[in-house]
Amino acid sequence: MEKEKINNLKTIREKKLISKTELARDAEISLVTLDRIEKGYDCRLSTKRKIIEALGLTFDEKEEVFPENN
Repeated sequence: MEKEKINNLKTIREKKLISKTELARDAEISLVTLDRIEKGYDCRLSTKRKIIEALGLTFDEKEEVFPENN
């Protein structure tokens, strides 16, 4: 089983009042993928980049969403 990782994706998404469906569409990823990532499953760096950009953040702000030390 994949190692679960702590991230702030759900918190940030909800703070910005963005639905899962909207974020998945804007990031061009499936809703299932987004749901898995919010639950702590790992994903590719390219997927993280798409999510970060869809949230209106820069890749330099990735630590806010996906902390490295977990």
